[in-house]
Amino acid sequence: MGWPLAVSAGLMDKNPRALFRALWALSSGHLLATFLVLLPFAFLLVLAEWQRSIQTGASLLVIGFGVYRLIAQRHPRTLARIPPTQLALWSFAVAIAHGAALMLVPIYLGLCQAFEFDAGHEAAGALMKTSLGMAVLVSLVHVAAMVGAGGCLAWLVYRHLGLRFVSRSWFNLDAVWAASLVLVGAVALALNLASWR
Repeated sequence: MGWPLAVSAGLMDKNPRALFRALWALSSGHLLATFLVLLPFAFLLVLAEWQRSIQTGASLLVIGFGVYRLIAQRHPRTLARIPPTQLALWSFAVAIAHGAALMLVPIYLGLCQAFEFDAGHEAAGALMKTSLGMAVLVSLVHVAAMVGAGGCLAWLVYRHLGLRFVSRSWFNLDAVWAASLVLVGAVALALNLASWR
């Protein structure tokens, strides 16, 4: 959701280069946040005897965070205008606090685990659970997709629609996002508890 800030930077500077500088800063902060979330899981999953405990704890954390976001729906007003020099820090902080990097955790919650009947999923699951390089690749692909999609939106709004469109048509998907966190956490927890039997 950082693309409106990229539009704002471009509109305020009246220069498309400001939009692309903002996208670069946003992607840097977001990538750092995904690394911060994924790398500890990648290191911890090497310790097989702790895997189930980590997955259960992560499931409960995702559920708890989703419930918290359903209850506390208001955004702090101080985040409404971020100076371009602080966009990387903003992107990092919001990706951690808002849970954007948490969307990559299902890989480590066991939702992407291998099943015996599918060799392709088995190979992918083995790579994800044993390779630090795969965690880095997942982060890079995630950030490239986020910047690609957000960058296209930012450029189209900046170039064709302008600030008036953004201020009139803004909508908030926080409740849907928070409910999806609760759902993913609950499914992961149920799968982990079922595998104990």
